[in-house]
Amino acid sequence: MRFRGHNAVIVWLMFVAACVLVISRTHFTADMSAFMPRNPTPTQKLMVDQLRDGVVSRLILIGVDGAPPPVLAQLSKDMAAALRTSAELAAVNNGEQTGMEKDFELLWHNRYLLSDAVTPQRFTAAGLKESLSGYLDLLGTPMSGMAQRVLPKDPSGELIHLLEQMQGEAHPAMQDDVWFSRDGTRAMLLAHTQGAGNDIDAQERAMRAIQGAFENARKAVPAAASAQMRMTGPGVFSVESRASIRDDAWRLSLIATLLVSSMLLLLYRSPRVLALGLFPVATGALAGVAAVSLGFGSVHGITLGFGVTLIGEGVDYAIYLFTQIEQHDTPQNTLSRIWPTLRVGVLLSICGFSAMLFSGFTGLAQLGLFSIAGLIGAVSTTRWVLPQLLPQGFSVHASTRFSSMLMSLVRRAPRARLLLLAATAAAAVFLLAQRNSIWNDSLSSMSPVPKESLALDEQLRRDMGAPDVRYMLVLSDSDQENVLQQGEAIAVVMSKLVGQGMLAGFDMPPLPSRAVQQARQNSLPDGPTASRNLDAALHGLPFRSAVFAPFAQEIAAAKQQPLLDRAAMQGSNLGLKLDSFLVRRDGKWSLMLPLRGVKDPAGLEQGIRHATETSFVLLDMKQESEQMFRAYRHEAAKNAMLGVLAIAALLFISLRSPRRVLQVLLPLAAAVIVVTAGLVLAGHNLSIFHLIGLLLAVAVGSNYALFFDRRCTSPQDRERTVTSLLFANMSTMLGFGLLSFSQSPVLNAIGSTVAIGAVLSLIFSAILIVGRDD
Repeated sequence: MRFRGHNAVIVWLMFVAACVLVISRTHFTADMSAFMPRNPTPTQKLMVDQLRDGVVSRLILIGVDGAPPPVLAQLSKDMAAALRTSAELAAVNNGEQTGMEKDFELLWHNRYLLSDAVTPQRFTAAGLKESLSGYLDLLGTPMSGMAQRVLPKDPSGELIHLLEQMQGEAHPAMQDDVWFSRDGTRAMLLAHTQGAGNDIDAQERAMRAIQGAFENARKAVPAAASAQMRMTGPGVFSVESRASIRDDAWRLSLIATLLVSSMLLLLYRSPRVLALGLFPVATGALAGVAAVSLGFGSVHGITLGFGVTLIGEGVDYAIYLFTQIEQHDTPQNTLSRIWPTLRVGVLLSICGFSAMLFSGFTGLAQLGLFSIAGLIGAVSTTRWVLPQLLPQGFSVHASTRFSSMLMSLVRRAPRARLLLLAATAAAAVFLLAQRNSIWNDSLSSMSPVPKESLALDEQLRRDMGAPDVRYMLVLSDSDQENVLQQGEAIAVVMSKLVGQGMLAGFDMPPLPSRAVQQARQNSLPDGPTASRNLDAALHGLPFRSAVFAPFAQEIAAAKQQPLLDRAAMQGSNLGLKLDSFLVRRDGKWSLMLPLRGVKDPAGLEQGIRHATETSFVLLDMKQESEQMFRAYRHEAAKNAMLGVLAIAALLFISLRSPRRVLQVLLPLAAAVIVVTAGLVLAGHNLSIFHLIGLLLAVAVGSNYALFFDRRCTSPQDRERTVTSLLFANMSTMLGFGLLSFSQSPVLNAIGSTVAIGAVLSLIFSAILIVGRDD
């Protein structure tokens, strides 16, 4: 439908206003899990959920260095004291016993339910005598004070046993009563944020609270002027990534706008025409952001970064119009002449971007919707609005010398046909030979985190003494009690496998099942029996029996106390630890048991299955993530092939000639093969995002091939067409090429691939397509 002049402008202004209104209410995110698959397997979903908002995603590791150890210890204590009152943090641990009061209270009041040493034999005369002898051994150790305080009420040593188990877990070295790195140069703290890992605003507030606590602590300690504080963790990475993506989006958009504007101003020598040329770009960007906001409820920062491409792609349509307006002609007549080809080109681009729209990644689907809506907005503005706003008598007077040189190159281009076909064949053979080693399916292929930050994270984790847990045993059930019992049953098997050297160890949740707690409670003797057994155990030991008067009362109370549950542990470090082991998703409970030092994963899995009927999954985080991305790469390849088929079908419907369709597709295929070979030769491991970039290169390049194939009415028409293609290609190269400077691997891979592919598509179209001019 052709809008009348003023009506088209009014509708356009109303549309722009509506987009601005939608965008003003839009929520912008930078959660990288948007680039995780939308429909993972149950095991992969568990991994993705943990990356999004699991307890591990809430951890912030803090290192303070650059000052003498006593100064660092004081800074650690002052920071921890301040942060324990912060509303942004759930817990802060620096090795001090301060702040652990609730944990000690939980352990003390529930020691008989929590200790795995509680058995009927533990409370016989022989068992108590052994425990009392252990207390004697502690009197000359740092645990002496604790032992003397708890001995009267806990002669069986349950609390000491629990504390020794906790000390046996991985943790940093101790110095001046706080955690330090092994080399003693860095004080260590561990913070748990209140907000989930994917709540980037909450993570940023927590980081500001930590930074503020450090600054205040450093001011209060005169010798701490040279001290430095570093943070790392999933939340820190998310905050830094959002800032990086935001800076990239603004910086690259500004540079692209300046470069494209300079090119348009140089070409058309009119500020008014420059402004008009940017109208389709602005309209497309607003339409794209509004469409994503309405379609997904939020807009990812990478989607905004991808908007740089619309500056190059959207302005192409204005260039096609402006450059091909002949002297004494009108914009409407020019559009009537080029619109059939332009319309097919837009539809081909939409086919290409649709591969992202139907991607299994939410982030890529956002990019696809953004691009499709943006292209429609840009081409609609060019088709119906710009002709009404262009000045009367507008035409472009290109340099005769420049046009002559350009057309001379185009006429000579077919001479390179055999050379191009040979180079394409060689590139295809090379890729075929390298097909098994060119793909990168690791999480690092999409991580925007700089290598320096990853190195710091690895260093602080080593300082914290936390192992890099790759393997995890996952059990699931609809009932929490059942899954805990399954974990306890499988722990017995794994303990034997530890003895056989199959793995170094494993971790268990701090909450036993109710069945185990009940069994331990039943193992306790009654009060009189406990007193008689204790009196017998005291023979030959330097203890006075009167000291243990409270023991019988403690045992009697323990036999009647309610069993411990998850709610009772909330608000403590033990509760946070439990939350990292036991997770409820979609009505099912999952118990995750981290494994350390796995020597033979296949043998370990086989050993567990032979010894128990309990259903479990041995999760290899690295292998699972790579398998997940490999599967979605295959899906993306399938979508890309469907996109190519859709492009071919659309070309056939439009051109109605198999020869012409083949002629249009041939330069695009050659560009894809050569670009891919070039990336591999340059040392790049290709990711799913390079694959998407290749398809977009086909979609963008198809526009050039179509215009080369279009029948021109005169040599001047051919000259203007080629000139418009050159400048359109330059703007596209600027838009996508600038993305190759982005710190985000997603944008970097797509941008560099499309930029090179677009340039080669134009050159190869000039070489391979035979003109049909009269």
